[in-house]
Amino acid sequence: MLLSLYRIVIFCLISASFTVLGANVSTYLPNGSVYNKQVPTPESTLGFGIGERHPRHDQVLNYLQQVAASSTRVNIEEMGRTTQFRSQVLLTISSPENLKNIDEILSRRSDINTSAKDPIVVWLGYSVHGDEISGTNAAMVVAYHLAASQDKAVTDLLNDTIIVIEPSINPDGMDRFVNWVTTHRGISENSDPNHIEHHQQWRTGRTNHFGFDLNRDWLLLSQKESQNRLPYFHQYQPNVLGDFHEMGANGSYFFQPGIPTRTHPLTPAKNTELTKLLATYHAKALDAKDRLYYSEESFDDFYYGKGSTYPDINGGIGVLFEQASSRGLQQDTINGLLTFEYGIQNHVLTSLSTIEGAWKNQDKFKNYRKDFFKQAEKQASDENFNGYIFTEVADNYRLQVFLSKLQQHQIKVYPLKQDYKIHERKYIAKHSYYIPLAQPQYRLIKALFNQQKNFQDNTFYDVSGWTLPLAMNIKFAQVGSTWGLKTQDEPWQPNTEAITEVSDTAYAYAFEWHDFLAPKLLNKITKAEIKAKVATKVFSATVNGEVKTFNQGTIIVPAGIQTQDNWRSILTELAAKNQIPLNALDTGLTAKGIDIGSNSFRLVSAPKVLLVGGKGVSQYEAGEMLYYLDNLLEIPVSVIEMQRLAAIDLADYSHIIMVDGKYAALNTEVLGKFKSWLVNGGVIFGQKRAAQWLSANELLKIDFVRKDHIDQLFDTVKLTYADKEQLSARKRIAGAIFQAELDISHPLAYGYQQIELPVFRNSTVIMEQTVKPFITVAKYSQAPLLSGYADQNLVNRLANNPTLVAHNVGKGRVIASTDDLVFRGYFLGSMKVIANSLFFAKAFSANLAE
Repeated sequence: MLLSLYRIVIFCLISASFTVLGANVSTYLPNGSVYNKQVPTPESTLGFGIGERHPRHDQVLNYLQQVAASSTRVNIEEMGRTTQFRSQVLLTISSPENLKNIDEILSRRSDINTSAKDPIVVWLGYSVHGDEISGTNAAMVVAYHLAASQDKAVTDLLNDTIIVIEPSINPDGMDRFVNWVTTHRGISENSDPNHIEHHQQWRTGRTNHFGFDLNRDWLLLSQKESQNRLPYFHQYQPNVLGDFHEMGANGSYFFQPGIPTRTHPLTPAKNTELTKLLATYHAKALDAKDRLYYSEESFDDFYYGKGSTYPDINGGIGVLFEQASSRGLQQDTINGLLTFEYGIQNHVLTSLSTIEGAWKNQDKFKNYRKDFFKQAEKQASDENFNGYIFTEVADNYRLQVFLSKLQQHQIKVYPLKQDYKIHERKYIAKHSYYIPLAQPQYRLIKALFNQQKNFQDNTFYDVSGWTLPLAMNIKFAQVGSTWGLKTQDEPWQPNTEAITEVSDTAYAYAFEWHDFLAPKLLNKITKAEIKAKVATKVFSATVNGEVKTFNQGTIIVPAGIQTQDNWRSILTELAAKNQIPLNALDTGLTAKGIDIGSNSFRLVSAPKVLLVGGKGVSQYEAGEMLYYLDNLLEIPVSVIEMQRLAAIDLADYSHIIMVDGKYAALNTEVLGKFKSWLVNGGVIFGQKRAAQWLSANELLKIDFVRKDHIDQLFDTVKLTYADKEQLSARKRIAGAIFQAELDISHPLAYGYQQIELPVFRNSTVIMEQTVKPFITVAKYSQAPLLSGYADQNLVNRLANNPTLVAHNVGKGRVIASTDDLVFRGYFLGSMKVIANSLFFAKAFSANLAE
């Protein structure tokens, strides 16, 4: 009996540690406010108070659905689902009358004159980085306040304002973080910064399913979450957007403006003025609570792909908020004990100050938006050219993706009616399009096509170059005069072309490698045990009565070597599904070049890929590689952490991929396994610092420029201490686009039609030139900088140096690059090098002794 009583007491004590501690949502809200009791409070639904625990995404969603169901001021809508199938929702909060007419109001947003009479729109986006979760918790408080407050000021505000709340921009990352913190928090309070609660695993909650930073994807639109959101952004066209984040624990609280000299030149000066106006409201709210904060000292408004900058190029005012992060329930900092509740409170204060500032100055924000688009019309007419023309003949997939991104950004693109020639290049009508500058999105067009290389301030928080057609390797040009340029009357709309049926008795089938999804098809058919070969030489064959030339990299599927039943129907079905045209060959005797039975056709097989991961490896670059191979090409990738490599049988894998990272933790045992595996036929691809590690351990026979040699490029004799930051900025390449020159005869360059290839570089890892022949697959051009900032000393040092090299190691191959070939999932132009490394590594031989 006593033992049973003891167990009951212990159970109650433990349970009490996890139940509500009495926190009430009112502690976060203005004093003296009266609330509608029909609207549930967060604590009544969650079972704990805001800030006492970290709620999961489904708990947040459940609460907000109940708020919407209980209030005539709130609508909730699903924008889409994440990769892990979590719901992305949007709350629209306004007066019942406004919500009743919301469709009509939003339909007028594109009419800048008519919409000026409608309510101002304020969009609040929270926790794009899933482990910066104070924002999502603040969203619940703000939603409750606006839905339930009976204060006259709130009622008046809602009559004039439409508030849009995106409570969790990154649901997958959020739950990854919540599960980590919940697993590692103790029963007793622990504020030790070294505690495991504050130190996540390799894949942190900051990123989405694939490891992408969604706060860099507004412009690039590679991820589902961004693609789901953007139609709603352009439907609401917010006047003001608040973007709520967290920063290091030892900070305080930041709100924009950022550093004045680091604003993109396409952003009007009035934007900064209005941001400063809003800042006075934030300061007042934080002053009232004696909270530390700062402004205009860090961060920037340059790269337009972030939540706080994308509105700036779309007629709105984007404002970044950064709260010092407890990264758990509490943490000791230089400013004292920082609690989760404290961070939530600050984001609630500035959420409400954003709404108040926008509402009380609504005429200024409405007029700004009207002037933004009127000025765009004038600026477009003042340009010395009328628009951009672009083309892509060989790869319809890249072309369609490019067109789709432009359309998602509300940019009108017109197909050509007839061929057009400019700057010695002929633009074939079927594959070419024109973008006039004279349209509302003039500034955004310039932002996407601009190749700026000189800047007022050379220090960048993010990338300095992101030119979209360069990233996708789409040829484009400015059009001065439109005389003779004939376009269709209606803008481009997506359509799927029917794939022509082919003979079911052909001697062989061929498909060309220049299509972006050709590697996907090749992997599918080899997985289906359909045997395929790659052409290592050019040949011509008769197709439908006409002689057609096939370049190196063409894939041949000969009937004579197949053993799989129904292989023809499987092949044609897969080709049609991936929109890859098949060419039926009636004979093995070609019109010109190698015949189908030649040994110059090399058998290919499906790769088995190991991607090295774990602490020290860039989660971003690993995520990019996963996204390209797993999501776009549907090639399975086994991610194995560095600390587990010693126990792994490498013979199970054909390829090892090592992205940028710190690999010093790999011991001699693992190095020995790598060497043995390579000699026996393995293929290893190393990127950036991984390539340096391969070189340092004599697996890659290429030298790298030493850091002290880079330092010697910069004269420091006359510099003062005040020049320190500027010198540091000159010594780094934060993110710019360079021109590489490919050896298109090399198997790693199969599928490329021209030697010029734009590549992305964000490091000073530089390969030295080599005298060894046949090793260099790509090198930088003589004047390589295409877009973005890089100090001329570094540009000169890069010129003519290798950027992609490959050679034999025994029966194996080692391939290395100093560029991020799959950068942020939108650099479609250079991605094929990775696929070629998987399928064609054994199609070349470059012995160091040659």
